[in-house]
Amino acid sequence: MYSDFKFADNRPVYIQVKDYMKRLILKGALQANQKLPSTRELSVLMNVSRNTVLTAYSDLEEEGFIYALKGKGNYVASSSGEVKTPAGEEAGHQLDWSQRINDYARLAEQEDLMKHGIRAEKGSILFTSIAPDEKLFDLNNVKRAFLDRMSIEGEVLLNYGYAKGYKPLIDYLLRYMENKGVDLTGKDLLITDGFTEGFDLVLTGLGKSSGHAICENPTHHTALKNMRLHQFAITGIQMEPDGMNLEQLERELTAQRFDLAYLVPSYHNPTGIVMSPEKRVEAIRLLGRSQVPIIEDGFNEELRYSGSHVAPLIASVGKSNNVIYIGSFSKILFPGLRVGWVLADKVLVSYLESVKRARSIHTSTLDQSLLYQYLHNGNFEKYLKRARAEYKRKYELALHCCNTYIPFARLSGDGGLHLFIEFEPSFQARELLEACTEKGVVFTPGDIFYVNGRGQGSHTMRLGFSRVTDEDIVKGIRIIGETAGAIRQTRG
Repeated sequence: MYSDFKFADNRPVYIQVKDYMKRLILKGALQANQKLPSTRELSVLMNVSRNTVLTAYSDLEEEGFIYALKGKGNYVASSSGEVKTPAGEEAGHQLDWSQRINDYARLAEQEDLMKHGIRAEKGSILFTSIAPDEKLFDLNNVKRAFLDRMSIEGEVLLNYGYAKGYKPLIDYLLRYMENKGVDLTGKDLLITDGFTEGFDLVLTGLGKSSGHAICENPTHHTALKNMRLHQFAITGIQMEPDGMNLEQLERELTAQRFDLAYLVPSYHNPTGIVMSPEKRVEAIRLLGRSQVPIIEDGFNEELRYSGSHVAPLIASVGKSNNVIYIGSFSKILFPGLRVGWVLADKVLVSYLESVKRARSIHTSTLDQSLLYQYLHNGNFEKYLKRARAEYKRKYELALHCCNTYIPFARLSGDGGLHLFIEFEPSFQARELLEACTEKGVVFTPGDIFYVNGRGQGSHTMRLGFSRVTDEDIVKGIRIIGETAGAIRQTRG
C-alpha cells in the first residue's frame, strides 16, 4: 500500500496526498477505526515532506474522513462514506440504457458529427474547420480585460447573474446592432450561450401550427439538426450565385404554410454566398406577406474582404418585428467564450428569457463581462482589422489554389473562412474524400448541409482554410485537385 502513489506536476502535493488517502478509505482499503501511519512514516512511504502529510491529514479530518486521538495518532472515521454492496449483489444493478433513451436523444446522437463525422490520422491537413485561428487571438488584451473587470466587480461576477444577460454587454450589443442600421423600436436583446442555444431557444418558444420550416439548401448543418430535433419538416430552397431561388420560394410559400424561415444571408454556410440586396428585399416581402417569422443567422458578417457593406435583414425591415436576429462573435473572436445574442421583438424576447431561465438560469456572467470589457476597451476593432487582413490573405491563396488545381464545375465563397466547391452532378465527393484521407488530406463533404442529407449534394464539398498554414493550403488543395482529376480520368 502507498507504493502506487504517483505525482501530478500541476497540482499541490498535499491535495494529491489527501485525495489518494480519501480514495483508499472510500474503496475500503483502509477500514473504519484503522490506525493510519504517523505523519513521519507516511512522508517516508510516499516520499513527500512531513508538512505535506500534516496538511493532508488536517484536511481529511476537517472533511470527516479521519479523526485524531491525542497521543495515539490518526484513525479512519467510521462515517467515511464507505458504501458496502449488499450480499449476493456484487455485480450491482445493471440497466440497459440504450432502451431507456428517447427519440430526441437518439436523433441527436445520429446527427452528431463529432461522433460520426470524418476521422483523420494525426498530421493530416484538415480543411474541416471554420473556427478562427487561435494564433491570432489577442491574449494580452484578453488578460487585461479580465483583470480590469475583476477589479471593478469581481465578487458580483462570481455570483448568480440574470437570465436576460449582463446589462453592460446588452447595452453594448444594442448599440452595435444599431450601428448596423437596425431600428431598435419595440425590440430587445437576450444573451445566450452562442448561436446554437439562441436558435434552440427560438425553436422551443415558437408555436408550431404547420410543423414546417423553410431554409436555403444547402444550409448550416447545426441548424438542420436542431430543426429536426424539434420535429420540423424542412423544405430547402435552391441556392443561386446571388442567394436563394426566389421563384421556388414563392411557389413553396403558395403551396404550404410555414412556421418559420431560417436564412443565412451573409457569407452563407456552407456556400459562402452573400445574398444580393435585391433578393433580400424580395425575400423579406414574400415571407412577410405569408406571415412567416424569419430567423436570421448573422454568420460571419464582419468578414467582408471586398465589395460594399451589406446590411443584415433585420436592418431592412425598419420597425417591423418579423425578423429574429441571432448573433455571435464565435467565428471572428473567441468561440471558447460561449456568448451570443438574440435580437427580436420585446414580447418574444420576454418569453425566451423565461425559457432560458428554466433551462440554464443564465449564461456565464464571467464570460459575458470579459467579452464586454474587451469590447469596451476598444480592442475588437483593432483585432478585427488584423484578423480580416490575415483571413483575406488566406482566402485569396485558397481561391488561387482551387482555380489552379481543382477541376470544379462551380466555386462559391464571397468571404468568410471557407469555400464551397461543386463538381459535375455525377461526381462523388465522398469517394474523393476517402481517397484524399489516405493521402493525409481531409475536407467536409457537402451532402451533410443539404435538407435531404446524402440524397443531395453528393457532388459538393466545403473547404475551410482558417486554421491551415499557407504551405498546407497549397499542398492540400493540390492533392485534392490531382486526386479529383485521377478519379474523373478513371471513370472516363
